[in-house]
Amino acid sequence: MIHRSSSSTRRLVAPALAFVCALFLSYFSIRNAIAAHYAGLQTLQGYQRATRLEPRDFRNWHLLGRYWQYNLEDTDTARAIQSYNVALSLNPRSADIWSDLGAAYEAEGNVGEAGDAFRRAKSAYPLSAEISWRYGNFLLRQGETDAAFLEMRHAVEAEPKRGAEALSRALSAEPHIDLLVARVLPPVSDAYVSAIVDQISGGHIANALLLWNRLAALHPKLRLENYSFSLVSALLRGNQVAEAQRVWAQTAEFTGFGNLPEPAGSVLWDGGFESGVFGNGFAWALPAGVPGVQFSLDHHEKHSGKQSLRLLFNGRYNLQLLGPCVEAPVQPSTAYNFSAWIRTLSITTEQGIRFQLRPLGTPDNSTVVTSDLRGTQPWTRVEIPWISGKNVQETQVCVARLPSQEVDDKIQGMAWVDDVALVPVAPEPRKP
Repeated sequence: MIHRSSSSTRRLVAPALAFVCALFLSYFSIRNAIAAHYAGLQTLQGYQRATRLEPRDFRNWHLLGRYWQYNLEDTDTARAIQSYNVALSLNPRSADIWSDLGAAYEAEGNVGEAGDAFRRAKSAYPLSAEISWRYGNFLLRQGETDAAFLEMRHAVEAEPKRGAEALSRALSAEPHIDLLVARVLPPVSDAYVSAIVDQISGGHIANALLLWNRLAALHPKLRLENYSFSLVSALLRGNQVAEAQRVWAQTAEFTGFGNLPEPAGSVLWDGGFESGVFGNGFAWALPAGVPGVQFSLDHHEKHSGKQSLRLLFNGRYNLQLLGPCVEAPVQPSTAYNFSAWIRTLSITTEQGIRFQLRPLGTPDNSTVVTSDLRGTQPWTRVEIPWISGKNVQETQVCVARLPSQEVDDKIQGMAWVDDVALVPVAPEPRKP
């Protein structure tokens, strides 16, 4: 009888204990959830309520410290430091809290304590790009440039996209970029690319070219993007045609377009439209906002290679077309032979498809045009001789269509162009 009573008691005690434990855990879970709710309000009152509800949670003290430090309308770095110290007493290995504490001490003018806090942050998380970045900027503000550049380099190694900002800030302390680059930028392509873009946007083309040369020495594998177009275009605007040509040739190599099939000796890039790349620089550029014509690459109809460029006219406009166009470097006072292949299908009006050449970077605006093709014609080679002027280093080649003299003659049909070439004419040997 006594034995049965003891067993019954034990059976009742176990569920009771489980219920108490569940109640206990639920209480703390609910309190934690309420604290998280108040912290999520991102207000002073919310952060203070969170620290009262969960005083052992270092994250609440960290958030309260950041409020006092970074709220522009209610800044109090002394209180921020107090909150950070409480947070660090609960979690002394938090690199983020040490870093924020360092920034707070620096704002208070306590450089010694700030430096110690940043070093503690670095020790807690030596591989963090953000910690290296903040520490490096602190050192830069203190004039410790060697150590600052090293920390910035660590930050860029971890996050190469920081390369642009790292170089920009370092240049404020050391204006000689050639002495600075290797100290701030690791040999990583993305770091150089971001810095090149930044220098181009700031108009510092000489800096961008120096960075490009450093990048080219790495023989990187790149994507053909706007920064390479922008650098080449900027060099061309500065009449640095030879440098632009070199950068473009390297770009083509690094992006896998270095071996496009080209007529021997042609100075045009991608005269066969094999790359499918359109833009600025030495790539073909499609005209914008021209009504009545559509451009596309055609894999089925081509003169050679894998594709050609197709023009489709809808018959609604008597348009004057100048483009697509491509720019090419040339030698001054040199004879060239221009050639291209054109095919047409049902091209209407007395003005068909032709090519136009004109010099760039010179007051000489004279142009030459090839004969045109209209109606339906098989692949036909058009050509014309062209001589560059005395100071001409660059020319522009464009697909063209002149407007019909009859206003109502609206062009319709299709045309294809392929294998466009501009080849220097070898001088005849002198007679003995």
